[in-house]
Amino acid sequence: MLPDFAAPGLRTIICGTAAGRRSAELGRYYAGPGNKFWPVLHRAGLVPEPLAVGDEARLLHFGIGLTDLAKGVSGGDAQIPAQAYDPARLRAFLAQHRPHSFAFNGKNAARRFLGAPRVGFGPIELDGVPVWILPSTSGAANGAWDEGIWRAFGTFLREIPFSLPEIPRG
Repeated sequence: MLPDFAAPGLRTIICGTAAGRRSAELGRYYAGPGNKFWPVLHRAGLVPEPLAVGDEARLLHFGIGLTDLAKGVSGGDAQIPAQAYDPARLRAFLAQHRPHSFAFNGKNAARRFLGAPRVGFGPIELDGVPVWILPSTSGAANGAWDEGIWRAFGTFLREIPFSLPEIPRG
């Protein structure tokens, strides 16, 4: 549904489950009503300035990319067919872009990628890469929301050196 926003060597790539209905309609990540993704990026210290729906390309300038585990489908987690999840595509994507870290926006994407029936929030290591499992920013997941884990991820991310790419002057 949504294109990947990535480049080699980013500080992190954040992976959601699949595009929500509103995100698919607008062609923008995390556009659903009540989604906390864009505001939490600044509050948790992942980016130095507030960002909003439609700032996917700007996010790359701060060393953060975006993708989803299930491409080509949209909807809530319960609406995504099992065959839409593509861990092999995501592994190839990560091998190609080699981010310094990786994060799941929600436990569902992490469980399906890792093939684990249960996962906890926080950092783990996978093939030598720090991987964070973060509470979902979806408005439908308010019951599991804990911004503290996002803040801990922001602290971790600030320790990864990254310089903004130079913007050509025209």
